[in-house]
Amino acid sequence: MTIASFLIIAWILSWFKFDRLFIQACKELFKKEVTKATYYFTFFCIGTIGDITLFFNGTFYDVLMS
Repeated sequence: MTIASFLIIAWILSWFKFDRLFIQACKELFKKEVTKATYYFTFFCIGTIGDITLFFNGTFYDVLMS
C-alpha cells in the first residue's frame, strides 16, 4: 500500500515540475544522467522500504485492513 502511495505522490509532484528538479539535482550532485524512470523508481524504492518496515513491525496487515 505504501508503494502505491509514494508513486501517487511522485505523480502529483511531477505536476509541479519536481521531477525536473530531481533530475537536475542528480546531474549536479552525482554527475550522472538520469531519466523520469529513475525519478519514479526512487519513489518506488522508498515505498518498498516503507512496506518492509511495516511488515517487520507487525503492522502491515493492520494498515492494509483499515
